[in-house]
Amino acid sequence: MKLRNLLAGVAMTVGVSVSAQAADTIKIATEGAYPPFNFIDSSGEVKGFDVDIARALCEEMGADCELVLQDWDGIIPGLIAGKYDAIIASMSITPERQEAVTFSEPYYSNKLQFIAPEDSDFDPSADLAGKTVGAQRATIAAQWLDENTDDVDIKLYDTQENAFLDLGSGRLDAILADKYVSWEWLESEEGSAYEFKGEPVYDDDKIAIAVRKGNTELAERFSDAIEAIREDGTYQKINEQYFPFDIY
Repeated sequence: MKLRNLLAGVAMTVGVSVSAQAADTIKIATEGAYPPFNFIDSSGEVKGFDVDIARALCEEMGADCELVLQDWDGIIPGLIAGKYDAIIASMSITPERQEAVTFSEPYYSNKLQFIAPEDSDFDPSADLAGKTVGAQRATIAAQWLDENTDDVDIKLYDTQENAFLDLGSGRLDAILADKYVSWEWLESEEGSAYEFKGEPVYDDDKIAIAVRKGNTELAERFSDAIEAIREDGTYQKINEQYFPFDIY
């Protein structure tokens, strides 16, 4: 993703912690608007795959972890400003981001794919000129549309949920988004009349934990913990709660 619109937002601390075996405390930011990876449930609690992975990693590291909600556009500026120590929010590793932050090893892989109404003739392999296509702002989906389409009306949204709302209301011909986020929506009642269109346009998206630039010690701690929860089966148990397939 391009580092665009990176204005710092106001972060909100959420009352979630992991029992510590050591004295260190790690503040971790997530978006809270990207189901099933991170979202706020009906009781106001932050939940999702990213959140469960964060808890498991903190337990493995013996760290006391505190989750912070942060709007996507401000999530990297908040890290740089020291509001928190790490980002676990389904963030793709990109060359642009690597100039600003240091990443752990990936904790899952992703693909970009279009979705549109089942009864539509939307074809990603054809000329998309004149189509209206949505994506979340400051994502690799938005970047892909900007760099690979001509004469397309690109609508960008502050959250993926708002993009789905506009697709559902007929304001968009299609959406380009992370496949696993779209899969969750397609399984819902709201998304039941929609489907994937064509093959993924990008299938080598690696998702990792971001820490402040140069903090290789913390990045390595997260990387070691990712390897540990993969080896002891914790990762697979979390994966199975959200997906009937392995997303690693």
